[in-house]
Amino acid sequence: MGGRTRARSRFGLRAGGAAVAAFGALAGSLAGASGAAARDGAGLPYSQVEQVAHGVTYGQFTVAGGKGAVTGYLLTVDLSDPRVRVDLLTPGAVAERAPVSRLADTAQAVAAVNGDFFNITDEHPGVTPTGSSDGPEIAGGRALKAAVPDAQRFGPAMPPGGTTRDVLGVGADRRARLDRLTLAGDLRTRQGSHPLGGFNQYALPEGGIGAYTAGWGTVSRERAVCGSDTSRAAACATDTYEVTVRRGRVTAVSDAPGQGAIAPGSTVLVGREAGADALRALRVGDRADVSERLVPAASRVPYAFAVGGFTVLRDGAPLPGLDATTAAVRTAAGFGARGRTLYLLALDGTAAADPGLTVAEVADVMRRAGADDAVNLDGGGSTTLVTRGPGQAAATVRNNPSGVAERPVANAVGVFSTGR
Repeated sequence: MGGRTRARSRFGLRAGGAAVAAFGALAGSLAGASGAAARDGAGLPYSQVEQVAHGVTYGQFTVAGGKGAVTGYLLTVDLSDPRVRVDLLTPGAVAERAPVSRLADTAQAVAAVNGDFFNITDEHPGVTPTGSSDGPEIAGGRALKAAVPDAQRFGPAMPPGGTTRDVLGVGADRRARLDRLTLAGDLRTRQGSHPLGGFNQYALPEGGIGAYTAGWGTVSRERAVCGSDTSRAAACATDTYEVTVRRGRVTAVSDAPGQGAIAPGSTVLVGREAGADALRALRVGDRADVSERLVPAASRVPYAFAVGGFTVLRDGAPLPGLDATTAAVRTAAGFGARGRTLYLLALDGTAAADPGLTVAEVADVMRRAGADDAVNLDGGGSTTLVTRGPGQAAATVRNNPSGVAERPVANAVGVFSTGR
């Protein structure tokens, strides 16, 4: 993409007293915006800073990591500004992918970074990778999917106590927070009630039943019955069953998970092992009611947006057990000022010049940026940060993604501002 060269030529420092003064003001607001940075006087050494839109600033910096100097890009978002909001950007279906720049352009976001880890490859011969994310998704206040079992996730090892159900979200009160979203749902029939083990997710727990809606997309649901509660690579279950429910009645049954679009208003139930046995008791025409929702562990405020990621920073301190050895290109999100300031970080992807940071180092960078709490998002070839300045028709990629082009991703964190 030529990202860094282009960004520096277009957004380098301008000569003149007014430009220097503006740079100093913006750099000060970024470096000491809130939280930990304000407490210890630290900050990030910004070489470029600009205002993308009202309440949204962008900065570029270079820090020393354990493997060498690393270039980073940071968005600082003022959630207390009524003109600003954030939301989850998706390609239109849970089992679908698109580049971050396209997601941002489609939604007319002023900035975005890539989001959660996702099912990009698969160990099961003949099974199509779904492109679906590991963790829960909430967009526009609506739950799109739940989390896969911990053993089935993609991404680096989580710190002790982490789970795929962990999220960073912004509530209807416009405050960011860390939380844990658990699926609560069931299938109710004349024979009894059965808890749901999944909702629009690429992997089900052993013996589980998963609900799939039109939001899943057209990709085969076969991946849902592969792997186990202890191994992502475990064989696919052969004891499976699928039932389609519409308007409270069973309309179709099948011995295997299907594919193709699910009609709006219909729910497809996929069962494996004991879950398959429960579904086999149903016949076309039988009464069946399905419900599902995501239940937060901490917040009583409904979420407007939530994305999966594992926690690296809590209350200004890095979590114990963070990886301090493996350096990589990374993306992170965090917040300070009691949830009123959001920070979105992406590192440069040119491994020859920028070796990346360890997870522990990312936690420290987020703390220096001003975050009190932060999560690690998908990295490597997925790491992408884009902005769309005033007068620009399309988003510009600001970092150098570590491939020949942007990688299509499952979701992204989008930033919106009505003040241009």
